Parts: sequence; C-alpha cells; structure tokens
Amino acid sequence: MTQAMTRTLIESYYATFNAGNRDDFLALLTDDVIHDINQGGREVGKETFRAFLGRMDRCYKETIADIAVMVNEDGTRAAAEFMVHGEYLSTDDGLPEAKGQTYLLPAGAFFSVRDGKVSRISNYYNLPEWERQVTA
Repeated sequence: MTQAMTRTLIESYYATFNAGNRDDFLALLTDDVIHDINQGGREVGKETFRAFLGRMDRCYKETIADIAVMVNEDGTRAAAEFMVHGEYLSTDDGLPEAKGQTYLLPAGAFFSVRDGKVSRISNYYNLPEWERQVTA
C-alpha cells in the first residue's frame, strides 16, 4: 500500500465516522482489527468494534475536525491528530453524569494498515481534561 492510499484510507475513516455511516466505517477495518481504547483495554474484532460504536453513539455525539494525517514511507502505519467536538448525551459507565454537556478536546490516533484496511487503531486523549469540561 502506498502512502497516498493509506492517507486516503485514514481520511475515509474519519469522513465515514463523521457521516455516521457505521457500515461504511466498519468496511474500512480488517475482521481482526485491534482497538486500543484510550486509558482502557484492548478489544479485538470488527463485531466488538461495532458494539463499541453502539455504546459511543448512545452516549456521545462527536465530530472529528482539523485532522492532520501522517503516514510512514511504506504506508503500513499512520497517525492522525485532530479535534473532537462532542456532546455527552447519556451517562457512560464509570463516568460523570451526562446532561448534554459539550466538550472540545485535542486527540490523536495511531493506525496499522494491512491489505488496504485498518488493522489497528489506538486512540489517545486527555481523559482528566474531558472530565473537567463535562463537570464544570
């Protein structure tokens, strides 16, 4: 896979996420995709990721903006830095009570790419800052 192909894949990843089209979004992932959750565990598999998205869609309304994509020379790895514009819709397990609070967070993600699809996604953001924003 070339750098340009990987850049297009990652741009499509965020465009389909923002559009809310979960089937098109999941089609960009390998069946055995690895998902490293921010300050959490590791989940494996597309169906597990689908369940994660369901929880996210129930608890949060997020748009990813100001995306900068970086790709290594052979196109097997990528990174993205972006801003998360969100609204906390429904209380998520172990987190503060949701009351429709809005938040704006810088975040980053690291990707592995295999056979033209995302095979690993590791997301990072400042959870204490998010908590500060939704409890302020």
